[in-house]
Amino acid sequence: MENIQFFDVRLRIVKKSIFIIFAILLFNLSIVSAEVIDRVVAFVDDEAITLSELERDYKAAAKILPDIKKKEVLKTKINRMLLLREAKKLRIEGPNPDAIIKEYIELKLRTFIKITEDDLREFYEQNKKEFGKTDFDSARDKIEGYLLEKEVNARLKKHIEELRTKAYIKIQMDP
Repeated sequence: MENIQFFDVRLRIVKKSIFIIFAILLFNLSIVSAEVIDRVVAFVDDEAITLSELERDYKAAAKILPDIKKKEVLKTKINRMLLLREAKKLRIEGPNPDAIIKEYIELKLRTFIKITEDDLREFYEQNKKEFGKTDFDSARDKIEGYLLEKEVNARLKKHIEELRTKAYIKIQMDP
């Protein structure tokens, strides 16, 4: 009787061992037969940009700008990541990434730009032909908006260049 119980216990142990070995073999086979679904095309510090993300953004951008290149979309994506990271440091929140970036630019760049009356008048005088019969007072707001956006864009470009020099960026994409 004791021998039968001993063999019963051994039999259960052997069955469990076989089950475990079988499970391990199945797991290893599933790993071996796995295929690559996505790959990393770039790193920005510790964040990866996958090919599927780039393809999604490229398709969206190509609807608006049909001649855009993937490299340009990737560069824009990297710039956005850097700006969003900086916005997060300032605890800027918003309903979507575009709103967060817009608020960041407003706080970090736009608030420090001052367009003087002399700047406005100088631009008007240099471009008087473009304004036709429109007098300075009527064109003033448009001129101010234009000069403000021009300066914001110049400062944003410089700011992004600074952010890019401070970040580790590695692009792993074929040209």
